[in-house]
Formats: sequence, structure tokens, C-alpha cells
Amino acid sequence: MQHSTLQISRSNLLHNFSFFRSKLSISTKLLVLVKANGYGHGDTEISRLVEEFGADYLGVAFPIEGEKLRKAGIKLPIIILTPGIDNFDEIISHDLEPSIISPESAISFANAVKKAGKSSWPAHIKIDSGMSRVGFVREEIQWLTDFLSENSQIEVKSVFSHLSSAEHEMHDQFTLDQINLFSEAYDQISSVTGTKPIKHILNSSGIERFSQYQFDMVRLGIGIYGSTYVEGNDLLKPVASLVSPIVHIKKIKGASVGYGRHGQVGSEEREIATLPIGYADGVNRHLGRGNFSFMVNGKPAPTIGNICMDMFMLDVTGCNAKTGDTVTIFGENPTALEIAQKLGTITYEVFTSVPARIIRKITE
Repeated sequence: MQHSTLQISRSNLLHNFSFFRSKLSISTKLLVLVKANGYGHGDTEISRLVEEFGADYLGVAFPIEGEKLRKAGIKLPIIILTPGIDNFDEIISHDLEPSIISPESAISFANAVKKAGKSSWPAHIKIDSGMSRVGFVREEIQWLTDFLSENSQIEVKSVFSHLSSAEHEMHDQFTLDQINLFSEAYDQISSVTGTKPIKHILNSSGIERFSQYQFDMVRLGIGIYGSTYVEGNDLLKPVASLVSPIVHIKKIKGASVGYGRHGQVGSEEREIATLPIGYADGVNRHLGRGNFSFMVNGKPAPTIGNICMDMFMLDVTGCNAKTGDTVTIFGENPTALEIAQKLGTITYEVFTSVPARIIRKITE
């Protein structure tokens, strides 16, 4: 293997899917989030697998993400969580289901359904229960129910909200307040729809800590990819392993390594290995200059010099390294969490930093 690969473990993905599924009633639907290229794991790859595992819904952020999945043959219903307010023609034409986040978007969507010549089209009503991001606030619910009563072309498929802090015990009262506010809004909306829309508010942390509020559906995001911010859960398995081969090794002394000559080798000879992966591939520049070590043949090899766009270098002195040896950037060792902690960020950013040019490969 002479190129870098993001290896996706089918068995670990299924393990995590089953872990969260085990916390739910058999009747509770499960939506898997595959936005941002499947949290960096590969949206079509993950979608095909969870479709096979028995997911009920998929969630993406933007219409273009949903269109890509449709073109790839994905059949599951797909919610567009961030549709904007003027993309509804596009959404309808690709058999996607938008979330409605404001009076402006409700009006725009109702007009788009009429324009498309449809008697109705499914949509998902977003309630702002405390995230203060998007969604109908309490004061807008009466307007919304009046509007829905007058616009039967809007089929309210679900009503949902999003928890801001479900992983943090210190914010549990706020989480419960969010759930209560959301439930009040749901009751008001469902009283005028003539149906019982799907009700959902739990995210990955919510499923772990507040499963009694699973309602009709839950939304599984970061958890299915093997990452959790709920203390004490060590049962999830990493789905992705970013690996890269050593493509060159040279012995140097009295020389500098990399841009800006930030890697310095004195009079003692060192072995320097080059990997064909860089900051354009998700290897953060702050890991360079010896700030992080990766394992080579079971021994830690520190970075040396700056991380380049398409390459970076390791000091593999004493590692018995040879060209073709595979180095794990994140996976089992080091984990994405260890990388994230070193960078002062979250695993979401580590995962989503891996671009499309890195090949995704499903492994068992």
C-alpha cells in the first residue's frame, strides 16, 4: 500500500449501532447522522452500512449532501437539517425531506410544494428549546399552528429539537427544561396536524443518559462513530483508522528537516521517515515539530519539522522502520480522542478534517 487510507470497520460500526439500539424500545426509530461526509468517515459508505443494519432515517445538513446519497442509490428517507429558506424546489425534486426552522421557511416551503404540483410533502418542524441556534421559539408556535391549519400541503412528518448539553451532568436541569419545553410545543403542533408526527429530541449523549425520553425516534451522530463525551462509557469502538505508509527513509546528521528548518538534527545520525499525508489530509500542523509521536513498529516516533501540505516526517531512529511500514494517524493507538485532546479540540473536528481525497475502505 503506497497511499493513505481511512479504514472503516464494518464490525465496529455494527457494534456501536447495536449498543445504542439496545438502549431503545423496539418501536423507537433510529436516525443516523451522515452529514459532513459521514462525520468524515464517508457518507455513502456509512449510509449503505446502516441501511443494511436497519436504520430508519438518515440525517444530513445540506441539500447537496442528500442529493449525493440519492445518486448513490440510498433509499432511506433523508432529513435535511439545514435546508436554508430557498432550497425547497431542489429538496423536493430529489425526494428529500426538509426541516422547517422559521416562519419564513414555512412560507417558502408551502409555496414550493404548490409549485411542484404536489398535494403534500413531508417536512420536519424544528423547535428551539434552548440551543438558541435555529428553530421555532415558544412565541412562534401559535403562528405555526395557524399556518399549518391553513396549509395542508405541509405534511408534518416529525417535530424535533436538539439538546445542547446532554453529556454534562451539571446541566441536567437545563436538559430537562429543554425536553419539557419541546414536549409542550409538540403537543400544540400535533393537536392541529390530524396525525401523530414522529417526536424526537435525543442525540447520542441523550440516548446514553436520558433514554426515558426517547419518544418515537432518536438521532445517533458521533456515538455510532465510536466517540462519546459521556463519562464512564468505554464500550464504544473506533470505526475509522487513518493509516499511511512510510514511503521514504533517509539517514541524516548536521542537517535540517522541513519548511523553515524547524527540524534540526545535530552531529548524531538520525533516521527520518516521510509519510504521504499532511495537513491537507487532516494531520493538524500543531502536531509537528515534535509535539506528537506516532507508533512505528511498537515504538513512539516523534514528528520532526513542520507538517507539510501532503507529507510529514517522523524521527524513526531505533524503530527498525522500513519503507512500506504502516503508521496509524488515529484509530486504536493513538485514538482520535488523544489527538483531539492534544489539539485542544473535539473528536468531531479530527474526523471531519479528513478530506475526500483520502480513500475510504470498508474492512471487516
